[in-house]
Amino acid sequence: MSGASTTIDNLGALVDRRGDPDRPVFVGFGPDEAEVVLTRADLDATADAFARGLLRGGLVRGDRIAILATNHPKTIALLLGAMRAGLIPTPINHKFPVSTVTQVIADCGARLVVCDAAQYLRLPTGLAATIRIAVFDREGADGLDAWLDPGPFEAIRPADDEAALCLYTSGSTGRPKGVMLGHAAHLWVVRTRRDEAELRSERLLIAAPLYHMNALALALLVCASGSSAVLLPQFEARRYIAAIERYGCTWLTAVPPMMAMMLREKDALAQADLSSVRTVRMGSAPVSDALAAEMRMLLPNARIINAYGTTEGGPIVFTDDPSFGVIPPGSVGRPHPEVPIRLVGPDAPDLGELQLKSPAIMLGYLNRPDTPSPITPDGYYRTGDIFRCDAERFYTFVGRADDMFVSGGENIFPGEVETVIETHPDVLQACVVPVADVIKGTKPVAYVVRRPGATVTESEIKQHVLANAPAYQHPRHVWFLDTMLLAASNKIDRNALRARAEMELEAR
Repeated sequence: MSGASTTIDNLGALVDRRGDPDRPVFVGFGPDEAEVVLTRADLDATADAFARGLLRGGLVRGDRIAILATNHPKTIALLLGAMRAGLIPTPINHKFPVSTVTQVIADCGARLVVCDAAQYLRLPTGLAATIRIAVFDREGADGLDAWLDPGPFEAIRPADDEAALCLYTSGSTGRPKGVMLGHAAHLWVVRTRRDEAELRSERLLIAAPLYHMNALALALLVCASGSSAVLLPQFEARRYIAAIERYGCTWLTAVPPMMAMMLREKDALAQADLSSVRTVRMGSAPVSDALAAEMRMLLPNARIINAYGTTEGGPIVFTDDPSFGVIPPGSVGRPHPEVPIRLVGPDAPDLGELQLKSPAIMLGYLNRPDTPSPITPDGYYRTGDIFRCDAERFYTFVGRADDMFVSGGENIFPGEVETVIETHPDVLQACVVPVADVIKGTKPVAYVVRRPGATVTESEIKQHVLANAPAYQHPRHVWFLDTMLLAASNKIDRNALRARAEMELEAR
């Protein structure tokens, strides 16, 4: 059995082995929608077999393996197994365009790509000639079974600064960046969260993607706490509601738009028994007062947690300990006692950019010597997020320090979308701004200046972005101008265009 030593120092060996080995840890679904149950014994055996198979296949400590798949219990076992062998699993956002997926595979230097059948069909022809590929549920040399060597495996003991995982950013500031996360850092995350909340008797529900810190960190916590989780392939509101009732889920995690979409399913909610839910943890985007109030009405027995975290800085920054009393609406709580923070800027300490020093801070960006480090000389991570601190030391997210905005839990930088729009042959200029949206929080809209004589339409602009960028980036409305509105500096006046967009939408 992996992790036989008293002190576990490998993130892949964090499985809680107390109790019945045949107790389900993850319940998921295959491509045919058949239920897949992974017991603790299955989880350990698959992880060990994959660790052995990777080394037998010629991979060595420090190699990266890319994982490209929708959520599946087996994915978690593979992640654990790779880490046990000292390899670095790299989950890839399967919503990326194929060109970006290919770029990420090349950037991380993956020696193996593990994918499900649907994602295999999206991979470019010829990729298999340069890199090995293992496909879920496929027989033969290119199937996953070829990489499983059953038997026990003793997890390697990583160095203090050795990477366990690599998670890629959304690419909102350019091409996606690989964030290297250490074994010690995320063992601290798991142990801290486990010690603060007894989850052993809980049944969690995970529908956010495992390439995102929100879901991945929780899946690791499930392994370490001896609890169990239902893992949906992806979020669908009615299926999410049905899973809560069918499996008696007690602990939900989601980004706020997922909850907003669930609230719109009035008929399904009216027929479902959701009384089992005791905790709802929302993160990755601000939780509006209106959404929080609706959730409390829907789930009166549940504690609603407004969480904050980052991939680079870790998911533990603030705490909303019940002993604090009434926490202001929208607040993420007070600083966690083990995470020093500070606000930096002209209005600090009441308002400013959040900087934090955490045991979970990343090791650095992979292959990005050109990217300035966001870590200050004294060890603080510059988040780029603006927070407000009140007299009682409660912190509230205000916005980004730059033009970035969050839509449905996804970070969107206007410049990235503008670049895609401007690759259309009939477009001269583009400006993307956020407007309010009930479901997404905010959504992107665009102003476009056509090339002389061009007649490109709103629909064609939307389809162009959908074909060349993640769907969440496409502008929901497009308006055409003869010239852009300019500020006194002769730069595009984004504030004026955003105000104009809000007025145009109100007039509809």
